[in-house]
Amino acid sequence: MKRSSDRILTTHVGSLPRPPDLLAAVEAKEEGRPVDEKAHAARVRGAVADVVRKQIELGIDVIDDGEFGKPSFVSYVNERLGGFEIDTVPRGSPWGSSREARSFPEFYAEGHAAARQNHMVCTAPVTYRGRAQLQTDIDNLKAALNAASPAEVFMPAISPTSTADWQRNGYYKTEEEYLFAIADALREEYEAIVQAGFLLQVDDPHLVTYWIKEPDLTIAQCRKWAEVRVEALNHALRNIPAEKIRHHTCYGINMGPRIHDMELKDIVDIILKIRAGAYSFEAANPRHEHEWKVWETAKLPEGKSLIPGVISHSTVLVEHPELVAERISRYAGVVGRENVIAGGDCGFATFAGSKEVHPSIVWAKFKSLVDGARIASKRLWS
Repeated sequence: MKRSSDRILTTHVGSLPRPPDLLAAVEAKEEGRPVDEKAHAARVRGAVADVVRKQIELGIDVIDDGEFGKPSFVSYVNERLGGFEIDTVPRGSPWGSSREARSFPEFYAEGHAAARQNHMVCTAPVTYRGRAQLQTDIDNLKAALNAASPAEVFMPAISPTSTADWQRNGYYKTEEEYLFAIADALREEYEAIVQAGFLLQVDDPHLVTYWIKEPDLTIAQCRKWAEVRVEALNHALRNIPAEKIRHHTCYGINMGPRIHDMELKDIVDIILKIRAGAYSFEAANPRHEHEWKVWETAKLPEGKSLIPGVISHSTVLVEHPELVAERISRYAGVVGRENVIAGGDCGFATFAGSKEVHPSIVWAKFKSLVDGARIASKRLWS
């Protein structure tokens, strides 16, 4: 994994807004309506080429495919994991009984952040059956990189923890047994991404949102729960060099009050046990911007990098480049400039139809990210 050796590198979390025609096809497939699969495959391939070109033109250093081959960052496992069937048990909003909903019932009663796509239930041993879909994603990204030369390329994949949250266990005797079965299955996807020559990014939002969604638990209980989840993730990553792995956690697309987000200080030591070369997390929105100070006491292991969010998905305001530069400089001052890669708080289209931030604003935020990194680089290397 490249580091910021002579300037601040830039990246993002993964998911990017799909073009309208591609989005329409994704939505049709999710709803079971007929889609011309050959035409759709060609459109995805072209859209990946376009979004790769767009990232490079904007000056993003470490890029991906925008997750254009997936309906969302998590529900794509519906097709890639065997042992599941559609869950007929109804689910409400993922925030419906959360700490946030208890504090702001009127706000969440309006249907904020409603659940999307079918959830699944495990009814047989978990297996990995997504080789063909994964290979298509890999081939599309490699084709898009044909004449391009970004600093580096990553591909996101969901964590065992977030998968277990999305797909209910109805087969294994314990939740821990179920979790490790998912980890063993996803290991195949993780290793294939790295073998293809890309960095692996593990998307792991449920690691910190568990606290929000389980209002009757204490911090100590959530930490104990998280320790087991990190153990399962490390089990899945055991054959991959840590420097080929980025770990991302965040608080989801919840554009709400956010007063109950788990604080970084309460889980940072557990996150640092994950065998990854870089750690991506929310650092730009108003609930977490102050947490750069956590790294004054948290010990970043030697050779590791931080990817703090310096632009946020939680506001449509476009961050000023000077503010982006200030955010970068704070982290550089605490952990060293070579240990900082400038990123985003979360993806900007985690579900294909996400409309929280308009695409035109996403690209404006990316421009501020790049411009701010240049300002910070000039100051830090002057």
